[in-house]
Parts: sequence; structure tokens; C-alpha cells
Amino acid sequence: MTAIKHALQRDIFTPNDERLLSIVNVCKAGKKKRNCFLCATVTTERPVQVNVVKVKKSDKGDFYKRQTAWALRDLAVVDAKDAVKENPEFDLHFDKVYKWVASSTVEKNTFISCIWKLNQRYLRKKIDFINVSSQLLEELPKVAEESVPSGENQSVAGGDEEAVDEYQELNAREEQDIEIMMEGCECAISNAEAFAEKLSRELQVLDGANIQSIMASEKQVNILMKLLDEALKEVDQIELKLSSYEEMLQSVKEQMDQISESNHLIHLSNTNNGKLLTEIEFLVNHMDLAKGHIKALQEGDLTSSRGIEACTNAADALLQCMNVALRPGHDMLQAVKQQQQRFSDLREQFARRLASHLNSVFVQQSSKIFLHLYSRSHSISVPGHDQSSTLAQHSVELTLPNHHPFHRDLLRYAKLMEWLKNTDYGKYEGLTKNYMDYLSRLYEREIKDFFEVAKIKMTGTTREGKKFATLPRKESAVKQETESLHGSSGKLTGSTSSLNKLSVQSSGNRRSQSSSLLDMGNMSASDLDVADRTKFDKIFEQVLSELEPLCLAEQDFISKFFKLQQHQSISGTATNESEEMDGGTLSRSYTSGVPQTISSEKDMIRQMMTKIFRCIEPELNNLIALGDKIDSFNSLYMLVKMSHHVWTAQNVDPASFLSTTLGNVLVTVKRNFDKCISNQMKQMDEVKISKKSKVGILSFVAEFEEFAALAESIFKNAERRGDLDKAYIKLIRAVFVSVEKVANESQKTPRDVVMMENFHRIFATLSRLKISCLEAEKKEAKQKYTDHLQSYVIYSLGQPLEKLNHFFEGVEARVAQGIREEEVSYQLAFNKQELRKVIKEYPGKEVKKGLDNLYKKVDKHLCEEENLLQVVWHSMQDEFIRQYKHFEGLIARCYPGSGITMEFTIQDILDYCSSIAQSH
Repeated sequence: MTAIKHALQRDIFTPNDERLLSIVNVCKAGKKKRNCFLCATVTTERPVQVNVVKVKKSDKGDFYKRQTAWALRDLAVVDAKDAVKENPEFDLHFDKVYKWVASSTVEKNTFISCIWKLNQRYLRKKIDFINVSSQLLEELPKVAEESVPSGENQSVAGGDEEAVDEYQELNAREEQDIEIMMEGCECAISNAEAFAEKLSRELQVLDGANIQSIMASEKQVNILMKLLDEALKEVDQIELKLSSYEEMLQSVKEQMDQISESNHLIHLSNTNNGKLLTEIEFLVNHMDLAKGHIKALQEGDLTSSRGIEACTNAADALLQCMNVALRPGHDMLQAVKQQQQRFSDLREQFARRLASHLNSVFVQQSSKIFLHLYSRSHSISVPGHDQSSTLAQHSVELTLPNHHPFHRDLLRYAKLMEWLKNTDYGKYEGLTKNYMDYLSRLYEREIKDFFEVAKIKMTGTTREGKKFATLPRKESAVKQETESLHGSSGKLTGSTSSLNKLSVQSSGNRRSQSSSLLDMGNMSASDLDVADRTKFDKIFEQVLSELEPLCLAEQDFISKFFKLQQHQSISGTATNESEEMDGGTLSRSYTSGVPQTISSEKDMIRQMMTKIFRCIEPELNNLIALGDKIDSFNSLYMLVKMSHHVWTAQNVDPASFLSTTLGNVLVTVKRNFDKCISNQMKQMDEVKISKKSKVGILSFVAEFEEFAALAESIFKNAERRGDLDKAYIKLIRAVFVSVEKVANESQKTPRDVVMMENFHRIFATLSRLKISCLEAEKKEAKQKYTDHLQSYVIYSLGQPLEKLNHFFEGVEARVAQGIREEEVSYQLAFNKQELRKVIKEYPGKEVKKGLDNLYKKVDKHLCEEENLLQVVWHSMQDEFIRQYKHFEGLIARCYPGSGITMEFTIQDILDYCSSIAQSH
């Protein structure tokens, strides 16, 4: 086995920088196969890696080869099968279980012991050794020591360290001494035994010298022992003195301990007194409210600016005292509890007083505005207001009242509202509800009056000299209506009055209604002129321009007064976000004084605005419906204006009330615009033509021109240009289809004329307006116009020289049959005499007469509106000249040298056509 081990070390492991530590001859359990060796090796390089390598002989059997290697860190379990009885079987658990049978139990035990030592030295992860004797894991059995050679035993039992001790390399000095010694003996190399005997004799000489030296130093050793005894005696004396000193210091130590303990108690007392003083100063400094602040909270004037400022400072000081972060144990002090109760009472008292005062301010301010509105609409004398103010005068202005003074007066209480929000959310919520109740009724009155005026301006003015009728009301009714604002519930109980119903008559100079495809109600587009549409556009823009600053100003005030600017809501238990604010509840619940929210405070602003201005959206929709009823073209103006205002509002705040409301109304406007386009297309499809009159330019073609011209002026640089382009595509395709349908149904006017005239008008319209999205349709219209013009010219002109045309058709037939052109004159039916006979039948006078009849026929077909008569006549002239030139060419080729010519010339044709056109 030793020889095998050396062979394996030399041939396999030394080239791989490994050292072989243990080897066992094994075969697989249960199978009769050739034996192999399991080797435990370590690398010579750092860090050391420990492997288990399987080695077997080659097929030829003359050398060993490395077959498989496992890292020892991958070994999980070593199973020796039996810890008591000798059993050569053992298992190694790597990625799978390998079962082996060793050639002897001794080799197995030696190998397992080596694995255990390597595991203890190199691996952090310990391998489980089961069914292995505990003695085997400490040292090799005696049997193993006897049976294994000494060199092998050392390498296995000692592990890596013993293997290293087995061979030690000589250093340079040792090599030099050995060389000198060998050079001094001539037989060192040739006769090793003689050299060994010489070294042995020299060793004996050295041993004798050492013994003599030891014997000579005995006297000195005795002297040294005596000195050591004396030193011990001195040490004993020193120890006695130290003991006496220690006894003397013991009493001093006791006294010092007492002094130290006394000093410690004094220091501890001072420390406790200092901490107590610090705590008292903390409570006094942070929980003491000045008398001035207490007086301001109890009796402070909430009407003057100075009093409001004093109350604000006192409220902030109270809030700081209540929110001070107490240290552990402070809340158990009776004085602290009493102070906290006092602060709570002050807070409750001031919150109640503040809420009552702000409710009174809401009512007073609302009453002032209400009386102002009432005096304007009913001519009732109110102090500080002009009695001559009437609804008629108010209608001329078309403006909404300015609430800036109201907002300015209330903003003085903004900091107090913030304090109330942070300390008593219930009262804050109640004030919020009351404010919304007051303002919603007030704004509803203002906005409805405002929209009534706008509707009056849209539908027209009264007859000259007639004033708006107003119904006077008694001053007691005014008093009753204003006093109802001061109810204990905080809600307005008085009924809101509206403007009197006014009978509005249409202007007397309106033209009679016509059956136009743009008729969207009781009034038609033909009844309206540019001034009416411009007037509507200005009124609608004025309405939006008045509403926008009103909503923005109110939203800005709400965010500042109720302290809702950009702050996220206080966290709490969420409630249903879809709660209606009309029911008197915000999107917050209030439980035990703790605000609980469901959305951000931006959503609260939007919900408050929705309740306050709940009438804006329905009033805008009613106004839009009225404008659409007056003239369907108004939907174009409204779409552009509303889109612009929505775009402006979204740039400011996409989620604001104004943006949302205008966006909802924009949907209605867009729906009306789409409805207008759909109705135009529907009426195109339903158009009927008279069977007894010329068709001419179809009504929907002219109306598309009017629509396109108006739309281009309205949508210039508009944000919703895409909607118009889509409408253009739908309309123009419907126009094309309807024109072809009418042309096919026309009986009096030829189909080509209907197509030619109407597509000429469409092409002219598109060319003039330069609508980029209809370039393809413009080209198509031009192509249809050109094609039908040519078709009509060819059909109407026909063959004015019919017999001559038939004659030359026969000539062309003979040429097609293979007869040469110069030989056609020899044909009996087509000789020169026959040609002259036919030409004589068409003198210039007859030709002019035929052209005159043709002109009259064309004049009957074409309409005067489009003025295409001269264009068609010129095309017919060109077609006639083309036929004339064709005949002359045939005469020149088929009858050369005959001198035969037509009775009239091209110049004659031009003169005939010109004179006919001028005569008509």
C-alpha cells in the first residue's frame, strides 16, 4: 500500500500541487467491479482545499488515472454502518449517497479518521459522523498503528502537520556544514559504513566531554543554591512588613469609605434637586398662560382688527400650552391635570364664542349682499344704495357682483379658523356647513339673475319705448326675507326671488323662414345675419368671462379662509367619498373631536365649490340649449369659446371645480355640435328636387359653403380644430353622395350638368377657403367637374355635321380593312363626287344655325348662379374645331390634289361662336 501511495503521489497529485494524506482500497457495494482507491488530499497552495478523489487503474493496467473528485465541504454525512462490530462497508453522502466496501476494516477506519481530522481543521461546516466509534475520532486504533508502516501511520494519524514533520528541508547553513564535514572524510561517499563509524567515534568523544563539563560545575551549583536560600529569607521579611502596613491602612480605608458614601449621598441629593427644578421650570414655562391671553380668550373683541390680532395670539399661545410634549410622569401630577382642564375649558369657551361670532358675520355679510341685490331688482330704498337702480339697468351691464369686500372682511379670521380646525373640528365643520348654506343661496340668486339677463340679451331687446315691467314689493317683505338669514339653524329660510318673466318679441325685420337644412328649431339660419351671430358670441364670451373670475376668487378665498391650501388631509378612518354635500355633510366624519378624512383637502375645496355653485352647470346648459335653438351655428361659437376656457382652467388646476364644471358643459356643447353636423347630413339625404324646374346649385352645396366660411372664421387658431376637421370630412362626403343622388334623380336637367355645376361650386369653395384636411376632396371635386364638363360637351355637341361624319366613318372603315388612304377615292361610294355632294349640304349658314340652336339648348340646361355658360360654350367650340381638323386631315390624306375643301373655315367657326355668344 505504501508503494501505491508513493506512486499516486508522484504520478497524479504532485503535478496538481496536492498532497496525499490517506488512501483506502474500495469497490462499490453490491457490484462486482474492479477495485479503485479513495484518496484524501489537500492542496499545497493557500487557501487550502480538501478533496476526496477517486482513482482507478487504466484499462491496460499499467498506470493510474484520476476519475472523480469531490470537495470535502460538499460531504454531508459519513456512515460507518456499525460502531461496535468490524464492518468494511461505509457510505459517503455527497450530492447523492455513494456506498463503498473497503478491502479491510483497518483501511476504512484510517480513512474515516483522516476525514474527521481534516474536517476539524479546515471546515467550518462540520460533517456528521454516524455509526463511528468515538475512539476512532480521537486517535487511530492500535491495530492500525501495528499494521500500517511508520511513515504511513504518521501521515495519516498526524494529519497534515505530521506529514509536514516527516520531512524538513535543510537550511543553507546546515547544507554548508554537511558539505564541509563530507569533504573532511574521503570515504564519505565511496564507503558509507566507514563514514558512519567515524561519525560515531566523534559523537562518543563529544558526549564524554559534555559529562566532564557537567561534573566540573557542581561547586558553582552549590553556591547558587545557597544564594537562593538567602533570597527566600529576605522575601519572608518583606512580606511581614507589608502585612503590618496593610493592617495600618485598613482603618484608613474604612474612614475613606464612609466619607465617599457621604459625598455620594450629597451629590445624589443635589442632582435630584437640580432635576426637580428643571422639571418645575419646564412645566411653568410651557404650561403657564399669560393673564392677558386669558382675558383675550374670554372677553377679547372679535370685531376690531386689534382685538382679532390679540385673540389670535392668545389662541396660538393656548394651543402651544395644550400641545406641549409632557415627559413621563407629568400627567400624574395634580397641578398638571388642573392646568390641562383649565386649558380645555378656555378652548371650549373661546371656540364656542368664535363660532357664534363667525356665524353672525356670515349672516350679516350675506344680508348686505342680499339687500343690495334686492334693491337692484325691485327699486326698494336701502340705505347706502341707489334707488334708481332697476332690472333694466342691471340687464345692460351683464356683470356679476364682486364679493371682494366680503372676502376681505372674513380673511381677518383666517388664522382663527385654522386654530379652530386644529382644536375643535366639530365647530369648524359646523361653520363650514353654515358658510356653504349661506353662500349657495346667495350665489344661486345672483347667478340665476345673471343668466336671465344673458338670455334676454341673446333673444333680443323689447320694442322701442317699452320698459321692463317690475313688480314692486313691500319693504316688510324685504325685512322678512333678510331676517330669515338669522335663523338658529344657520340656514337661509327666506325664499329667493327671481326676475320677472319678460315677453321678448323678435325683431320686425327678420326674414321669413325657409326650408334650410340648418333649421334646428323654431328659427332658421337664413333668419340670422352676421351681426346676430357676433352678438351671441360676445354675450357667451361675457358670461364665461364673468363666471371664471367669480369661481376662482371664491375658491381662493375658501382655500385661504378654511386653510385647505395644498395640504394633505389628516389621516383617519375613511368614510364614503360619494356622500352628498347637500345633505349637510362634508367628506369627513367627526368622532370624539378627531377629524377623519377620505380624501385630500383639494377634494374638500372642490366639494365645497360644487355645493356653493351648484346652479352654474344647469344654468350654463340651459343657456347653451337656448343658443342652439336660436341658431344651430351657435354651437360652433360655443365649442370654440368653451374649449378655450376649459383649456385655461386646466392649465391652472386640472382638478379644480371650474375645470371640472366647464369640462362637463363642454361635453354638452360638443354633443350639440355633433348633433348639428348629423342633422345637416340627414337633411342632405332627405332633400327633394322639383321635376319641373332646373336643378342648378343645390341648397346643401351652398349651405356647406356658408358653413365652411363661418367655421373657418370661428375656428381660426382654436384648440378644437380637430373636431371641425372631422366634421368637414363627414359633411363633404355626404355632400358628394347627395349631389350624385340628386343628379341621378334629375329629369329636367341633364345629370352631367348637375354634377358639373355643383362640383364646380364645391371646388371653388375649397380652393378659396384652403382647408388643409380637404385637399383630397378638392382634387376629387375638380376631377368630377372636369369629367362631367367633357361628358356634357361631347353629349350635347354630338355630330353637328352628321352626314359628313357618316361619310368619313365609312372612309376610316375602308382604311381599317386594308385599303390604302390614297386609294379610297377610287371606291365608288367614296369618290370625289360623293365627297363634294356631302360637303355642299353644309354651307356656313346652316352651320351657324345649328350652333345657335345648340347654344340655346345649353342655356336652358345651365343655371345663371354658377355662370358656366361661356365655359361650356368655349369647350364646345374647341370640340367642334377638333372635329373640323379631323375631317380636313382625312381629305388631305385620302383625296390628295383634289382641291376639295369645306364650305367654311376655322375662322368662320370662331366668328359664328363669338357672334352667337354676344347676341345672347
